Amino acid sequence: MKDKIRLAVKNLDYTLLAFLLLILCAGLMVLKSASVSAAVKNDTNYLLQQGLAALVGLILILGMQSIDISRLMNFEKLIYGLMNLMLLAVLLFGESAKGAQRYLDVGPIRIQPAEPAKIMLIFCLAKYLGGKNGQLKTWRQLIPALIYGAIPLGLIVIQPDLGTGLVIVAILFGMLLAGGGSLWKLLLMFGGGISGVVVWIYGHVNMGWWLPLEDYQLMRLLVFIDPEYDPRGWGWNLIQAQITVGSGGLWGQGWGRGAQTGSGYLPEQWTDFIFCVLGEEFGFVGCFVVLALFFALLMRCLVIAARAKNLFGGLVISGVVSMLLFHILQNVGMVVGIMPITGIPLPFISYGRSALLANMMAVGMVLNVGVYKDAALF
Repeated sequence: MKDKIRLAVKNLDYTLLAFLLLILCAGLMVLKSASVSAAVKNDTNYLLQQGLAALVGLILILGMQSIDISRLMNFEKLIYGLMNLMLLAVLLFGESAKGAQRYLDVGPIRIQPAEPAKIMLIFCLAKYLGGKNGQLKTWRQLIPALIYGAIPLGLIVIQPDLGTGLVIVAILFGMLLAGGGSLWKLLLMFGGGISGVVVWIYGHVNMGWWLPLEDYQLMRLLVFIDPEYDPRGWGWNLIQAQITVGSGGLWGQGWGRGAQTGSGYLPEQWTDFIFCVLGEEFGFVGCFVVLALFFALLMRCLVIAARAKNLFGGLVISGVVSMLLFHILQNVGMVVGIMPITGIPLPFISYGRSALLANMMAVGMVLNVGVYKDAALF
């Protein structure tokens, strides 16, 4: 154990850890403004809960470095089965919130199994694809890998949780590409899937086709195309989000001084729309700094992947980077109107204990790959 602690202290990527801490601090600052405004109608102390979750996450990250996660590869089937059982349990015993059945109550704690499921899928898929040794060029080789990821994807989509489902798709694409999949085949499959969804939605709106989406999810897609379709209803969030971000200008209105934030015009401003608070109070400069920190964190992850001497480690990091990158692009894109609203939080910034812990564990896996980068597995 002492040798492992020495190895962790020696090889831990403190640069990546520093970027993570800076983003966490920025997130807590923005959350303080977002959660004390008139929009919060209950007694929940979001800042305290998020801070405690961040502290637990840091302890988990450091604890993870005492064991080489690649040694857990023999338990891939067990972890994969447990992941799917968790997602199935949500459908059978879960609690409903915001039109979807996504949560499990475990005593006094409410968890969202889809969040740890993303991390478990990255681990399991890295083991599965690593065993293929880059042999994913043909359809016969590629389709079983897609089915492997499609099972948890299907369990998440039917909750329904469209946002997390899209994250799973991004993870699959990134890891299959890193695992040796043909780029044009992947583009053909995923592009064809997106085209099929568009046709399906068109058929639902115009011809009454059945669609496995709640009405609010469909309306989010429609107001993305035209926010004025229902400006005082489903289009309200998007319109207010754009007003809030734009009102910050270059330097912002100042920490805790955002007019839109303080008046409560923007719903869910401490979760899905927290980037709007950042834009209003810290302006373009503040947004640029936070996005630059995200870019630095992701680039540092890729540096660690390049140094890893085993395929498993590289695949794990490709999954983590794909997941975080999609979260960032989707969340920022939806609040400025270039992506549909899907309820995807901004990593390490938005309030949400399950999501925060899952994302921190993902970074912990990246750091673990760096600590044990010299292990040769495949």
